[in-house]
Amino acid sequence: MASIQKSVEVEVGAAQAWAALRLVGNPHKLFAPVLVDAQLDGDTRTAHFANGMIVHERMLDIDEATRRVAYTALDGPGMSYHHASMQIVEAGPGRCRFVWITDFLPADVGAAITPLIEQGTKALKANLERS
Repeated sequence: MASIQKSVEVEVGAAQAWAALRLVGNPHKLFAPVLVDAQLDGDTRTAHFANGMIVHERMLDIDEATRRVAYTALDGPGMSYHHASMQIVEAGPGRCRFVWITDFLPADVGAAITPLIEQGTKALKANLERS
């Protein structure tokens, strides 16, 4: 199995970052401009990417205690397996760390999803710090 781990320090408090991340129906606000729209229907989220890709994701967990969201892509391009988690970790007064871990198969899909994860991480940081 292949895995991508990305993290970045964000210059906002963990509570503020978590308040945004936990709103799993609004990822297009937190990850703009990488995501341009999203809808949540029950536990299934439809994410619309700026590149035209549409992915259906099942929300698996929103853990308030650990500030962690877990989800799986149901129909990502070329993927036979996908599981990801995003977590906000306290990093001091007015700072936190965003951690994104994605496991997937087959491994060669990494070439397609790594840029999206990198762009999404940068977008989250910029959007949180701007708010």
